[in-house]
Amino acid sequence: MSQRWLITGSSRGLGRALTEAALEAGHRVVTTARDPASLADLIDRHGDAVRTTALDVTDPQAAARAVDLAVEAFDGLDVLVNNAGYGDVGSVEDTDLADIRDQIETNLFGAIIVTKAAIPVLRRQRKGRILMLSSVGGRIGAPGRAAYSAAKWGMEGFAECLALEMALVGVKVSIIEPGGFRTDFAGSSTRLSAGRPEYHAVVGVQAQRQTDYNGKQPGDPARAAQAILTLAELEDPPLRLPLGTDAITILKAADARRLAELERWQELSVSTDFSIEADEP
Repeated sequence: MSQRWLITGSSRGLGRALTEAALEAGHRVVTTARDPASLADLIDRHGDAVRTTALDVTDPQAAARAVDLAVEAFDGLDVLVNNAGYGDVGSVEDTDLADIRDQIETNLFGAIIVTKAAIPVLRRQRKGRILMLSSVGGRIGAPGRAAYSAAKWGMEGFAECLALEMALVGVKVSIIEPGGFRTDFAGSSTRLSAGRPEYHAVVGVQAQRQTDYNGKQPGDPARAAQAILTLAELEDPPLRLPLGTDAITILKAADARRLAELERWQELSVSTDFSIEADEP
């Protein structure tokens, strides 16, 4: 069945791969980028099935226009994909507050802004999907990526709350957590700063690893796109869907560490309750 999609950050990476896969599968797509000229070839190949528009996700008016375009062109919206984002590498001490704020504005507030623009349409329809492109770094502290992880952790908390609300009006929310994929995310899209030597074991190593890893990531963007298309059609989709063998490995290990730590310190945790004697009359 053909669906009506709105995908942010469509000029490259997973956003581009997903846009192309959705169009090739027969869906209709509003595809967005800061510079819509980068999307012109999609119109040449797919004609009226695609609309392109400029979108800075931190601009509420631009987000509203993108949603309006979907409604005007396709008479509604079935799938919103909050994909736009980026993440630089650097220590907390050496990263300017403005840079931290910019990453959080784009990765977190951008997703919130576009989601809020789409919710009234989805609520009136009483159906639809909201897909949040998070990351493995949305559940673990990614080395050297404090601002990025702060934004993605925030996105995941926002999406969990949103899912409970949207379920009441027939809208389903899923969080997608990719591992390493061969996109531009690890290349020119990222600023790398090894920083001062005190943080080399975390930040410097991560900066070098990212350089060495680029082009060798295990994830195939085209296969990720197909997995996301499948997710968007599931009657009972998961709240979270990690993508890639590395994502599964990392998250299983992280969850095991969290459970072990929870159990180790459980006695101290529960010591904060009122005593039974204090509750007795």
